[in-house]
Amino acid sequence: MEHGHGHGPAAPAGRRVRIAISALLVPALLATLVGLIVLYPLENRQHSANDQSTRLSAHVTAAAEVDCADGRPGGRGCLALTTQMSDGPRPGQSIVTLVSIVRGEAAFGVGDNVIMLWSGENPADPESFQIVDFQRDQPLLVLALVFAAAVLALGRWRGLAALVGLGLTGVVLLAFMLPAILAGRDPLAVAVVGCCTIMFGVLYLAHGFSARTSTAALGTLLSLLLIGLLGAAFAAAASLTGADEDTANLANALGSDLDGRGLVLAGLMIGALGALDDVTVTQTSAVWELHRADPHLRPIALFGAAMRIGRDHVASAVNTLVLAYAGAALPLLLLFSVAERGLTDTLTTQVIATEVVRTLVGSIGLVASVPLTTALAVAVITRTRDGDTATAR
Repeated sequence: MEHGHGHGPAAPAGRRVRIAISALLVPALLATLVGLIVLYPLENRQHSANDQSTRLSAHVTAAAEVDCADGRPGGRGCLALTTQMSDGPRPGQSIVTLVSIVRGEAAFGVGDNVIMLWSGENPADPESFQIVDFQRDQPLLVLALVFAAAVLALGRWRGLAALVGLGLTGVVLLAFMLPAILAGRDPLAVAVVGCCTIMFGVLYLAHGFSARTSTAALGTLLSLLLIGLLGAAFAAAASLTGADEDTANLANALGSDLDGRGLVLAGLMIGALGALDDVTVTQTSAVWELHRADPHLRPIALFGAAMRIGRDHVASAVNTLVLAYAGAALPLLLLFSVAERGLTDTLTTQVIATEVVRTLVGSIGLVASVPLTTALAVAVITRTRDGDTATAR
């Protein structure tokens, strides 16, 4: 999410400032809570997915080349893998399954920890088992621990708060947003409520309850609103229906229709939120630190100084957003390049055009968040309290 920003102690904001901020943020917070209650899928919906296979863990202990047609040893084209099952209907026992050899190599070999699919039929029949993937839980767990250690080493208590905020993000995504969309709720409404929940939780957990944090939250909220409006307008103008192969497969698995355009807009808002948090927190902190360095700086001069910082930050943030979307769409870009389709033809296909709209709308939101959040921060920090300039925290 956002980078850490040092916050020194400062006097609290004046009463009028707190009332003004509360008048803007409290209704948004209450609406978010109501949205969580209304959109949360209480019912246990049964999906009509056709794949009833069970995923099992296994270890490859031996391999031999065989003929694909009859499994005869010494043949060519397939590899007979002897796998020892870790769970499922035959724990501790071995079974032989075939995998294809493509261009002289097989995807799996001796020593690999693999995932197998069992169709649920006769467990003594090797054909009811199929190797489909590698086990990746251990390396991913090690990577997660290294990441957590790095965050804690640099951020200490603030790093711990950031990790808690990251956990909250995961909970909102997995326990609310995905189940709500799968239960047939409007994807855009779910994304708005989920993003607001993440925003409030992460910002206040990582940066504490203060006027500074509330200013960043308000800037993020207004920028998200702009992104949602622009995304809806240009998704409609570009006729982005979201009716791609992945959406069709998901709808078929669920046995119901999905709002493809709503999924596009939901993905747009979720993707932009992390970068928005970073930009708005940075701008708010810049205004606070500049004001602390020179409390007598006039509002217009304070705004100009903070904007110079914001221009440098937003330039790199926009490039980060573009590269993130380009990386996600890289296989498609390579496919279109192989097909030798022209640039205009490539960019206007629905899949690529969707990424273009996401990138540009998200970037517009980022650009707009800089002057918007800076102006809000300047207005808050320069409000007076009992006749004195506020050094609001």
